[in-house]
Amino acid sequence: MTTSKEGEIRPGVLRTSDHCFDNLPEFNFPPHYAEIQQFRMHYLDEGNPDGETVLMLHGEPTWCFLYRKMIGPVVAEGHRVVAPDLIGFGRSDKPASIDTHSYALHVEAVTELLQQLDLQNITLVGQDWGSLIGLRVAAENPDRFARILIANGGLPNGDSPLSDGFQAWRNSVIRMQQKGDMDIGRIVGNTLGGRELSADVKAAYDAPFPDGSYKAGPLAMPLLVPVSPDNPAAQANKAAWRVLRQWQKPFITAFSDGDPITRGGDRIFQRLVPGAQGQQHTTIADAGHFLQEEKGAELAAVVNAFIRNNPRS
Repeated sequence: MTTSKEGEIRPGVLRTSDHCFDNLPEFNFPPHYAEIQQFRMHYLDEGNPDGETVLMLHGEPTWCFLYRKMIGPVVAEGHRVVAPDLIGFGRSDKPASIDTHSYALHVEAVTELLQQLDLQNITLVGQDWGSLIGLRVAAENPDRFARILIANGGLPNGDSPLSDGFQAWRNSVIRMQQKGDMDIGRIVGNTLGGRELSADVKAAYDAPFPDGSYKAGPLAMPLLVPVSPDNPAAQANKAAWRVLRQWQKPFITAFSDGDPITRGGDRIFQRLVPGAQGQQHTTIADAGHFLQEEKGAELAAVVNAFIRNNPRS
């Protein structure tokens, strides 16, 4: 097949070469793939297939590498961890056009993956866009989910203003879209709670994106967040909130203390979701937005305790 660009598997769709993922630090997990929405979607699948299933959903601009410090401790507890790469991220295929990306596409892709793998009794762990997508998937497929843990995330529907931190981030991404590029490793490092990424970890966050043409997903996502009632996803998110306001299954928050993007969002869930009542909500100290990177072992311990303290009937 003749392609116009190295990595283009068909017109407008890029696939990062496998060699880009060689020798990543603390990341020795075999890849798995599913055909989803006419794209190849990558996911990790670790642990006991008969254990509790923990679905770890990353956000933007990261990929499942973000969860590398959590997978081992959760698997050691006897659980199964499934950690996908969203379309446009990680080892998953990357539509080259920003216009291909929509909130609905990502919800449908994750839903289809759960259906293909026939995942049941899921414990969702969602952060950043992993919350925006995961909460929609859970609300639209409640019978597949047993528990929900949200860390530095939310489910905006356009009715309330978002944080100044998010608005500043959104404005910066508008400029990045105009430039057609995003320094992903640097951005992840800048959101941490006071420490710098090592060079090899920064390179690992950059690994899926050889150049700007691979970054349509990261560039698209911040501008897809519903910031007004006329956003295309606003009504679907409101419908999801109607489900969450009746959600009786265990629901817990584990936000960090140093994230200007989602600060205070945990209290919204604690107040509005019935299943959050009486749970051991926690604040992860000394961490920024990507708390999995800084406090992965601590957040994994919260996941394990959450499952242990809320056995399925």
